[in-house]
Amino acid sequence: MGQVEFIAMIAMLFATIAFSIDSMLPALPTIAAELTPEIPNKAQLILTSFVLGMGLGTMVAGPLSDSFGRRRIIVIGSVIYCIAAAVAYFAPTLETMLLARVVQGLGVAAPRVVSLALVRDLYKGREMARVVSFAMMIFTLVPAIAPLAASGIIAAFGWRAIFVTFVLFSGLSLIWLMARQPETLPLESRRPFRAAPLIAALREVLSHRTIVTTIAVQTLVLGSLFGMLSSAQPVIDVQFGRADSFPLWFALVALCAGLASPTNAALVGRLGMRYLVTATLISQIIISGAMLVLTLSGLLPAGLAFAAFIFWMISVFAMAGLTLGNLNALALEPVGHIAGMAASVAGSISTVLAVVIAAPLGLAFNGNYVPLVLGISVMAVLALALMLSIPRDKS
Repeated sequence: MGQVEFIAMIAMLFATIAFSIDSMLPALPTIAAELTPEIPNKAQLILTSFVLGMGLGTMVAGPLSDSFGRRRIIVIGSVIYCIAAAVAYFAPTLETMLLARVVQGLGVAAPRVVSLALVRDLYKGREMARVVSFAMMIFTLVPAIAPLAASGIIAAFGWRAIFVTFVLFSGLSLIWLMARQPETLPLESRRPFRAAPLIAALREVLSHRTIVTTIAVQTLVLGSLFGMLSSAQPVIDVQFGRADSFPLWFALVALCAGLASPTNAALVGRLGMRYLVTATLISQIIISGAMLVLTLSGLLPAGLAFAAFIFWMISVFAMAGLTLGNLNALALEPVGHIAGMAASVAGSISTVLAVVIAAPLGLAFNGNYVPLVLGISVMAVLALALMLSIPRDKS
C-alpha cells in the first residue's frame, strides 16, 4: 500500500470515532424528548458514555495487538462496535442506550489505538507526526459532514437509523483494511499476553517523565474538546436559538478547524512537536481569556456574541488538531518496542480522565456558555504549565 492510500485508510479508521460522536449531535433534542423528557440535558451523556467506553477499551486493545497482531484486534473491535450499535438501535430507555454506547466505545477503541500502533510500526518521530497529521486532516472532514448527513437521515428515517449507518461505515473501513493492509507486527516481535510482561511494559511506559506529562496534557486537551462537543448543540440551540441551522454552523467550525492538521503537518518537521503544542496552548489561553473577560464585563455586544462563540469554538477544535498528533508521537517515541502498550496507556488514561472532566462541564450548562469558557481556560493554563515542565530535547 502506498503512503497516500495508507493515510486515507488510517483516516477512515480514525473517522469511525468522529462519526459515532458528531452524527449524534443533531439527534440530541429528539432523543431527550423521547428518552429523558424530565431532564433533557442528560441526553448529552450519549456522547460522553461512548467516549468513556472508548477510553476503557483503549487500555486493552493495544496490549492485545502487541500479542496477536494489529489486524486481528481491529477486526474484533469493529465487530463489537457493530453489535453494540444494533443494541442501541433497539434501546427502549436512556439507560439501555448509555450501556450500549459504552460497549460501542469499547469496540471502537481497537481501530482507534491499534491504528496508532500500526502507524508506529511503519514510521517514527516527526515522520510519524506528519502521517498522523495528514490522517487527521482527512478525518476532520467527518465532523463537517456527519451532523448534516445525520440531519437528513433523521428527517427521512428517524434518529435510530443513525446506528445503521454506524454499522455500514465501520464495515467499509474493515473491508478496506482486510483487503489492502498486510499485518505490520511480525510474529517474532509479538509479546506474550501474560500478566507479568504486561505489568512490566506498563511500568516502563509510566517510568518515562515525558510520557506521563504528555498524557496529562492530552487529558486536558481532550477534556476541553469533549466539553465543547457536549455543550455545542445546547449552547447554539438554547442560548442562541439556532437549533435548525446547527449542522451548518458545526460544519463551518469543523472545516475551519480542520486547517490545523495540514498546518501542523507542514510545520512539525521544521519547528518540532513540543514547540507547536506550546505555541498552540498559549494562543488558546489568550483567546479563551479574552472571551471570558469580554463576556463577564459586558463589553461583548449582544450582536457579536454568537460570532465570538463560533470563533472560539473553532479555536478549541483547532487546538486538538495542532496538539494531539504531536502529543501521541511524543508519548510513543521512547517506547517503539511496546508501541501498542504505550498507545493504550496514553489513550486510555487521557480519555477516561477527560470524560471525568467533560461530563460535569457539559452538565454545568445552565443556558449560558460562561462555565464552559472558564473550564477550558483553566485547562489550557494547566496544560501549558505541564508542557513547560518537560525537559528540553530535539522533539
